[in-house]
Amino acid sequence: MGRMFNPPHPGETLKEDVLPALGLTVTEAARQLGVTRTTLSRVLNGHAGISPDMARRIEAWLGQDRGGRADLWLSMQLDYDLWQAEQKPAPKVERAPAVA
Repeated sequence: MGRMFNPPHPGETLKEDVLPALGLTVTEAARQLGVTRTTLSRVLNGHAGISPDMARRIEAWLGQDRGGRADLWLSMQLDYDLWQAEQKPAPKVERAPAVA
């Protein structure tokens, strides 16, 4: 079930693709998104994930027609988080009993 590649943190996509394409600084993008520069910076640098709130802000900011769909940003975050988790040893769990 493991993914074959290391998906990028969605903040990296924002930092390397979206902000340059829009010609925006982190400060200006944060102002437009209605978050602090620190909050946005943490996402851009992969120190914080895309939360449902942030995904909704991105959708309102970019618009669905310009790649802003909240579910896509959350899906990218989930792919990243799951890949990271799969790099660790499997958790020790006891299998649930079969349902009669």
